[in-house]
Amino acid sequence: MNSLTLLIASVAAAVATSAFAAEPVKVMDSAKGKVLTGDNGMTLYTFKKDSKGVSNCYGDCAKNWPPLMAASGAKAEGAYSLVDRKDGSKQWAKDGMPLYYWVKDKKMGDVTGDGVGGNWDVAKP
Repeated sequence: MNSLTLLIASVAAAVATSAFAAEPVKVMDSAKGKVLTGDNGMTLYTFKKDSKGVSNCYGDCAKNWPPLMAASGAKAEGAYSLVDRKDGSKQWAKDGMPLYYWVKDKKMGDVTGDGVGGNWDVAKP
């Protein structure tokens, strides 16, 4: 291989690797300071009734607090891990705590779920 071909191959490999290693969330400024958001820019939350690696939000809870689902083949990395849900699907977690959206947040930057029922907190970076 000539040096140009080798350089192109190295860059392509780095780009492919970074695509798989990308964090499943983003960080955004909000009225509550920096918070984690999904790819859609909506705030993510943690549930105090969960434990590390275990989601306890199903049924009506999951309708109001949709889990941040992981795509098939997603790989855990760093502070982000995958939680097995009862239906066999996978949900993203930060520091072991499953992540959720709140249905009453209507636009990016909304943090209306923080403190709901004394059980929900905005997810922080």
